[in-house]
Amino acid sequence: MIPEPIPPTEHGTTPETGEPARERPINREHAIDIQPEQDTRDYRLDEQVGYLLRLANQRHLEIFNAELPTLTPTQLSVLARLLECEDISQNELGRSVGIDAATTNGVIDRLGRKRLIRTQTDSRDRRRLRISLTEAGRQTIQEAIPVARMITQLTLQQLSPEEARQFTRLLRKLLPP
Repeated sequence: MIPEPIPPTEHGTTPETGEPARERPINREHAIDIQPEQDTRDYRLDEQVGYLLRLANQRHLEIFNAELPTLTPTQLSVLARLLECEDISQNELGRSVGIDAATTNGVIDRLGRKRLIRTQTDSRDRRRLRISLTEAGRQTIQEAIPVARMITQLTLQQLSPEEARQFTRLLRKLLPP
């Protein structure tokens, strides 16, 4: 069962101003130690957040690749954001889905070769590229969204609906503002 939808947010922007988010500085003062032992012999890999997140992500990617082999998760994110935004600069697009400029360039190139997006020079700033969906891109993302929802369901299937909602809320808290 898919968890109840969480209201959409502007990814990559600060909620207060809508400006591009800056990386949150690491605040060591309020760090939580869930494994307070200081001896390295007491270190338990199976209790480390990064390790568990990586394993969970690997499982999610296995499901994603089996269910939606024609797109990568990043390509799906870009197409979904373009469905929401219609037309957006390449820089804004990359920031809004949390990828760096080099990765954005590669994703844009691959989606362009698949004829799922179009690029055009911004009429106000010739240095800027505007990205939008082609009709084939719009159809692709509209067909992919139900599959993406199923991928979420399969990824979270070991959790109750309330645990799935809580898990999603907690993951959001780990993201930069």
